[in-house]
Amino acid sequence: MEITHLNPASLFSNPAFSQGVVVRGTHDTLYVGGQNGTDASGAIVEGGLGPQTEQALRNVLAVLAEAGADQSNVVRLAVYLAAGEDPNEGFAASAKVWGQHATAVTVLNVASLGRPGVLVEIEAVAALG
Repeated sequence: MEITHLNPASLFSNPAFSQGVVVRGTHDTLYVGGQNGTDASGAIVEGGLGPQTEQALRNVLAVLAEAGADQSNVVRLAVYLAAGEDPNEGFAASAKVWGQHATAVTVLNVASLGRPGVLVEIEAVAALG
């Protein structure tokens, strides 16, 4: 399996994400359902968007690990933020957990998420070799 990150010179370049990702070869695909900033007991972590983003990404990593994968297998992230939350705070927090693993990313502000008090939900698509 070969994963190639696409960043055309005609588009804005940012080390935090890729504009597109091509997966070539025979592979399985893992779809990680939306993960919130909740701990193993289901409690929402305190401290706002930053800590919730870190926990949501740790939850994504746990699902990836269960499939024998890590950040390098992820080809797309979708990040949903509750209305009024600053995406820059989420990006800063994500670097602590996710590291420098660029992928195709979509960030959306939504009116609310499925659970009161949840500020972020992150889903992923990963190519498994």
